[in-house]
Amino acid sequence: MPRLQTDTIGLTSLILVFLAWVVFGLTFLLRKKPAQAEEAKRASVSKWGIVLQSFSFAFVWILPRPRWWPFRESLAGELILAAVAVALAYSSSLFILRAIRTLGKQWTFEARVIKGHELVTQGPYAIVRNPIYLGMFGMIIGTGLVFSRWWTLSAAVVSFLIGNRIRIRAEERLLRETFGAQFEDYAQRVPAFFPRLR
Repeated sequence: MPRLQTDTIGLTSLILVFLAWVVFGLTFLLRKKPAQAEEAKRASVSKWGIVLQSFSFAFVWILPRPRWWPFRESLAGELILAAVAVALAYSSSLFILRAIRTLGKQWTFEARVIKGHELVTQGPYAIVRNPIYLGMFGMIIGTGLVFSRWWTLSAAVVSFLIGNRIRIRAEERLLRETFGAQFEDYAQRVPAFFPRLR
């Protein structure tokens, strides 16, 4: 009976985490497309970061964890793991949605600055300078907790963090060139990726 219960919890949490990925995907697919803005500058090197982050999504889904996963022997352990994973997946997905809405017409896949670009520092951008990437990282960790083997989750984390660093450096170089001291002040107040514990 305990194995059946932990299997049910594991499957339920996996379905819920998968649905959080659906919300994540729909955030990008169904967002209202802003009017085309004229581009001022672009950092093409950010494409390599996008590729590495995409690999991390594949790594986290590539192999399911085995049935002998240690938490499966404990109903309480499986419940805690499931609750953490589901909460992380949904809070991350909603954080991404809020960040994209806050950016509005300035959001794009690639690092670029448009004519009339404004430095966004409110909403999720008051917590970290790159909230979309933080949310994506949370999605990877949440998925890994309920689905991945430890080594595929590790590969996903490493791939994501390297790609993340490439993208953040490219984007922030553009923002420093565009906003100068205003961006420097923002960077002093708000961390790039991991929130500060206050």
